[in-house]
Amino acid sequence: MPSEAVKAPAKAPPRPRAKPSLWALRTPVPPGTGRLISALSLGVLFGTWCVLSYVHVTRNGESVPLVPHFFLPAPDQVLKSLFYLTFEKGLMSAVGVSALRIVKAFALSLAVALPLGIAMASFDVVNRVFDPIVAPLRYLPITAFIPLLILWFGIDESQKVAFLFLGTVVYLLPTVVDALKVVPEEMVQTAFTLGASKAQVIRTVLIPAALPQIFDSFRVMNAIAWTYIILAEIVNPQNGVGYILRLAEQHLKPEWSFAGILVVGVIGILTDIVIRGVNGLLFSWREADV
Repeated sequence: MPSEAVKAPAKAPPRPRAKPSLWALRTPVPPGTGRLISALSLGVLFGTWCVLSYVHVTRNGESVPLVPHFFLPAPDQVLKSLFYLTFEKGLMSAVGVSALRIVKAFALSLAVALPLGIAMASFDVVNRVFDPIVAPLRYLPITAFIPLLILWFGIDESQKVAFLFLGTVVYLLPTVVDALKVVPEEMVQTAFTLGASKAQVIRTVLIPAALPQIFDSFRVMNAIAWTYIILAEIVNPQNGVGYILRLAEQHLKPEWSFAGILVVGVIGILTDIVIRGVNGLLFSWREADV
């Protein structure tokens, strides 16, 4: 009998792809879902604030909010205070003064941390000299230096910029060192094989390869600077956001404090977005590689 042709088994229909789980480990949620979750989170926070501020209960025969407005100002009080501080107390001008202090301090931090960090990462002998001095500073409370800074720089502008400089440089310097140290050794040895000198390896290999990570750390430095600005301006406050918050304390106006804190938070987020955008433009090749 002639052999019958063996029929190939029919292919099973493709299984439908399972929808990604919101709780999948280290898996980002879809962008639309992520935005929705973030909006709901902010909505719940704002709704809780409104409930605590506007829902009244009877205590000792009086109708009072769940949380007294002296401890938790209502949203409309904060909004009114924001307009009042802006147009009557120069809030935006105060924010500009604080931002300028941060820029000055950050420029000084870069001027110190970049060359010193490059030297420490490139030559272990330099690292052995400076690391025992710088490393403990990261664990000391920055407020402990306020009396010394007042003694050295007085109570005016120099003291505030020096405070912000000290608060940022101790974190920026190890970031620069770590960024250069994680550059693959193969890149360095390849450059030496091609005849590059030590200076050329540092200039054309180590620094370009480490720049994306260094620039990315600017977001953290920005957050640290805006966190410390109130501490820097608490000494002899004549202007800046610290001055506005001191006015709130003197006049017993918690809604002013909330308005000032809200402005600082918004400015910090906006500057973080700007830094992230500039980072994406300067180092778009890194995003493409990823």
